[in-house]
Amino acid sequence: MPIPTSRTREAGRITIDAEKCNGCGLCAEVCKDFSIIMKDGKAVVSTQPVFGCIACAHCMTICPKSAIKIEGRFTSPGDLFPLPDKSEASSYEALLKLFQRRRSLREFKDKPVEQELIARILEAASTAPMGIPPSDVNILVLNGKEKVAGFSKDYCEYLKSLRWMVSPPGLVMMRLFYGKESGDLFRDFIKPLIDNYTAYQDNSEDMVFYGAPVAIYFYGSPYADPADPIVAATYAMTAAESLGLATCMIGGVHPFIQSGGAAKKFREKQGIRYKSREGLFVIIGYPRVKYQKGILRTFANVDFLS
Repeated sequence: MPIPTSRTREAGRITIDAEKCNGCGLCAEVCKDFSIIMKDGKAVVSTQPVFGCIACAHCMTICPKSAIKIEGRFTSPGDLFPLPDKSEASSYEALLKLFQRRRSLREFKDKPVEQELIARILEAASTAPMGIPPSDVNILVLNGKEKVAGFSKDYCEYLKSLRWMVSPPGLVMMRLFYGKESGDLFRDFIKPLIDNYTAYQDNSEDMVFYGAPVAIYFYGSPYADPADPIVAATYAMTAAESLGLATCMIGGVHPFIQSGGAAKKFREKQGIRYKSREGLFVIIGYPRVKYQKGILRTFANVDFLS
């Protein structure tokens, strides 16, 4: 049975040209579904795959003789392209410097981001790895300050209906039913966040997206791997930095628009197709300030097992 996504329930269709096949076995080696096996020195389609071809296209892209075609699940031989030469790829040192230069920035020039740059950011983000192809990442682009501010205003009005969660009884219930950590989080982070978002919005100040000219929402579907939207958002953020744009990840929207009837109505009004286990907004614009130094960050723990 092929693995379902919101986009397809079919398995990929594998075609192998036996005359072109040189029997190298690379396709069978990289196919972790065992959809391809070696028989009598040639690659053949297996009758006992684990799930059925998910159209990852590893076999089609590794074959040195172009003997394999994958079709279905939004994949076809027409999607193949030559890999850039290794000399054109970023070195580790250059990539690290790009990461080090990036900071979460919330001060933007009053200048629109060109449509061409948004397209390039999404092009880079589309290369992000995914749990199961085809990608179940959905994208909502709020392009222009008016569109971004309109979403922010609607969101803050919606948040007012959730204030019961951070009322004294609500905080007590949160601690009792979800534990000390959740209680602390709601008291020390969620309550001030809701209070500030709504208070500033009442004074016509956008504290959700900080007046950014572009906000992009990455979210999944009920079938999506929870990590997929976050990885794609990270790729987009890095691509924007490479184009001279400033970015910031905004985590204070997604969790509040997932559960309940009011959340469903809000999603429908904004054109959000699904509730999603994980999701993230990235705000983008031309930087209005310039930082002079970076700062070292550390992980909570790094444990080597050997």
